[in-house]
Order: sequence, then C-alpha cells, then structure tokens
Amino acid sequence: MNEFFSILKPELLITAIIFILLFVKITKTMKTSALLLLIQGLLLLNFVGGFFFNTEGNLFGDMYFSNHLLMMQKSILNLAVFLISLLFANCLRHHEHLPEYFILMLSALLGMFFMISSQNMLMFYLSLELATIPVAAMANFDLEKKASSEAAMKMILSSAFSSGILLFGISMLYGATGTISFNEIPFALDGSVLNILILVFIFTAFAFKLSIVPFHLWTADVYEGAPMATSAFLSVVSKGSVAFIFITMLYKVFQPMSETWYNMLIILSIATMVIGNLFAMRQQNIKRFLAFSSIAQVGFIMVAISSGSAKGISSVVYFVLIYVFSNLAAFGVASVIATQSGKERIDAYKGLYKTNPFLSWVLALALFSLAGIPPTAGFFGKLFLISAGAFKANYGYIAFVALNMIVSLYYYLVIVRAMFMDRNEQPIEKIHLHPANKIGLIICAGGIVCIGLISWIFDHIQSLVG
Repeated sequence: MNEFFSILKPELLITAIIFILLFVKITKTMKTSALLLLIQGLLLLNFVGGFFFNTEGNLFGDMYFSNHLLMMQKSILNLAVFLISLLFANCLRHHEHLPEYFILMLSALLGMFFMISSQNMLMFYLSLELATIPVAAMANFDLEKKASSEAAMKMILSSAFSSGILLFGISMLYGATGTISFNEIPFALDGSVLNILILVFIFTAFAFKLSIVPFHLWTADVYEGAPMATSAFLSVVSKGSVAFIFITMLYKVFQPMSETWYNMLIILSIATMVIGNLFAMRQQNIKRFLAFSSIAQVGFIMVAISSGSAKGISSVVYFVLIYVFSNLAAFGVASVIATQSGKERIDAYKGLYKTNPFLSWVLALALFSLAGIPPTAGFFGKLFLISAGAFKANYGYIAFVALNMIVSLYYYLVIVRAMFMDRNEQPIEKIHLHPANKIGLIICAGGIVCIGLISWIFDHIQSLVG
C-alpha cells in the first residue's frame, strides 16, 4: 500500500484538494477572499509535495506508469496552476463560483496527470476526456457574457471532432495490432499503408489539442471569449501536458514509423510557425495576439520533437518550464489591465510605462523571453529546441526555423515599443495590484531571468531523461 500511495501521490493530492473544495462549497462557511487564500495555500503545498517521496513503478496492470521524469512534468504543471491562482486573484476573488472554478481546473489537471502516465490507449483516451470537458465549462465561466458561451461551444465542438478522430484511429489501431498497450503496439507495426493511416488519425487528434496548423482555427476565438485565467490555462497547462504525452506517443508507440512522423512534423511545424507569426502580426486584441503567439511556439516545440532523441525530450520539458513563466506573466499583466480598465486592445498599451512601470517591465521581460532574446530564459529554451532539431542534420530546415525566430521579434517588440516609446493621450491609469497578483508577477519575472542562467536545471532534466 505504501508503494501504491507513493506512485499515485500526485493524483491523490489533487483529488484530496478537490474534495476539500467540495466540502467548503457545501458548507458555505468561508468568504471568497479567505477561500482564495486557502486554495493558494493548498496549491502551494501540492507543488512542494511533488518533490518528495517519489517512487517509480506501474499500477493497474501496467496501464499507469510513473518515473522521476514524469513527476518532473507533473510538477511543472502544478507550478503553472499555482501561479494561475496568484496571477488572476484580482478577477477571481469577486466570483461567486470560485470553488467550482478551481474544482473544474483541478479535475482537468487530474486528467492530464493520468494522461501523462498512461501506458494504454483506453486509459489515455479517458484521461484526455477528463482533461478536456472541464476546460469547456471553464471557458463558459463568465456566465453573463455571450462571448464566453460562444467560446465554450466552439471548444466543445472542436474537442468532440478531435475525440471522434482519435477514437477512430484507436479502433483501427486495435484492429490492426490486436492490442492497445503502449508496450506491445510497436512490435505489431510494420509501416503498411493502414499503419500510416492510423498514425495520421491519431496525429490529427493531437494536432487539434496542440493547435497545430491547419487544426488551429478554434484557438483564437476560444482564447478571446473565455475568461483570461482559462485562456492562460489552455495556453500553458493544457498544451504542456499534451506535448508531454505527444512525445511518448511518437517516441514509444509509433517509434517504428519514425521516418513517417518525422516528415509530418517538419511540414506541419513550418506551417505552424509561419501561420502563427503572420497572424500574430495582425492582431489588435491582446488575447488573440497571445493565442497566435502560442501557436507559433508550438511550431518550435515540434522542431525539437522531430529529433526523436533524448535531447528532444529534455529540451521540450525545459522549454515548457520556461513557457510557464513567460506566457503566464504576459497573461497576468493583460488580466490585471483588463480587469481594472476594461481594455484588451494592444493600442491601449501605448505609454503604459509612464503610469505602470512595474507592469511594463514584467510584460517586456515576458515578451523578450517568448521572442528568444538573450539573456532571458526564452533564449536558452529556443536554443536547446533548435539544437535538438539539428540532431538529424537537416540544416535547411533549421535555418528556416531560425528565420522564423527573427520574424517573431517584430510583433513582440511592437508591444514593447508601444509601452515605452509611444505616446497616448488617454493612457491606462495607475493599476492597483492585489498582493497575490504582485507576488505571482515577481515569481514569473524571477523565473524568466534566472532559469536560463541556472544551468543545473537543464542538466537535471537531462539526467532524468537518461
């Protein structure tokens, strides 16, 4: 029993927090501000607890597997959820359904944890649904806004479509191989036309979840209509978890077909980077801007995945950690401004530095990191992604990726210029930060500055990959 609880510790901790919040909701004994403080404390304990008493092993007839690398991936997601509770405290603390919101968020996180540890197609699919359905409800959490309901509907429809494609691919896979175990499937694949068709169906389902072009059309509309905290959760936690299991699916399950999925990754990563960059340039709404920015970032992640190497795994895990700090910092600043001023257009950020220097510097750091400008952590993250992608010596491809990095500099620096150099006759007034917001932004800024300079973090991730 001790081994069972140790292996399943991350999921059990999340489940315990969900039950605590259910009890608090039923009893209705706490004010919203006190409840938010309790939630932040529980999420902090959950994050810290992820580093102790970790055990490798299998459960449920080899359907569930855990090791120190997977624990690290789950800890990164725990960190992201904790930061979300801080960064969006100002807009969440007034919501009458605060416990329900975090119950939904933690239920989705629980599904992501099981998905990351899946060793069986059935468990993977059920976990993916648990990770998806609560997020659709989170997208509709601004009940008085029509755009929020529209975002939830678009997400449900796109998720249902991708789930149908995934189920069809899994059913074909079982028919062709006679098994749904991750450990047994590779030995039954022979690279036939049927196997390629199966790969295409399952790859397509992942492409929907990761917003890979041309399966990205739902992303910007959902991000714009959903509450800012939900958009941040989708952009960081959801995409990070799917990227982790995507690596397992390609490197382990479809390893015998590596040449096929390598070519697919090259074509789709190029399309994703180009479309993400071009559309990000045209956006005036900050949430739509960050949506297309996240699409372009997925393109860079695919570059590292295409290497099929251990360095590809370590560079993706390292980049997701950096992406947590960078993207959540950007969303956090945008949320604070939108909550107190009601402004979401990028034009409104002109002259922001004169009235809100702290917010301007944090957002600038986040954008520098997303652009990959040294010495921010994003530079080292992009560097390791590209160096992993160069593993197969496809230097023309790597050169194109580097050019896309240069293109992305333009639209990130446009916002920085607007904040620090452009004039605004009606600038955003002085923003009064909630203490939790300020702590969250300081943590994100510290992570952006320090993670790239602390080399042992990447070395530790590499040692876990082995």
